[in-house]
Amino acid sequence: MQKILKYIAILALLAFVVMQFIRPDKNSDGYETVIAFEKETKPSIQLAAVLKENCYDCHSGQTRYPWYSEIAPVSYWLSDHIKNGQKHFNVSEWEGYSVKKKEHKLEELIEMVEVGTMPLDSYTWIHGKLDVNDKELMLQWAKMVRLQYVKELETAAN
Repeated sequence: MQKILKYIAILALLAFVVMQFIRPDKNSDGYETVIAFEKETKPSIQLAAVLKENCYDCHSGQTRYPWYSEIAPVSYWLSDHIKNGQKHFNVSEWEGYSVKKKEHKLEELIEMVEVGTMPLDSYTWIHGKLDVNDKELMLQWAKMVRLQYVKELETAAN
């Protein structure tokens, strides 16, 4: 039994070492990928800072990677979180979204921030939660921008 455990431990260590050399792709698009989003949605300077600090890491092509992102299996876990976040809402692709999709994405943002499912718990464990003022600022902005898209959709329908 001890030989089997020793063999499993050696294989696990070997797998861990090999994983360090096989890295997931990283976002490296830079801040310019969010310029169109910010230009169109016009967040205040304060809110733009909140978005940059709390949202863009997972919801844009501009990800700031912490030191621990270099260590597998955490690197794989973070990569999966980022890909999933971008799949649901990616401000770097905002220009390519239809007005209806933009309105819907903002509706989802509002709902998820209001119920507290965004940012994810796994993100807030390390980075902290949005404070009440930042959350309220984000919700007011998102509701205002969403209303503009709703009006645009209504105008196009008439």
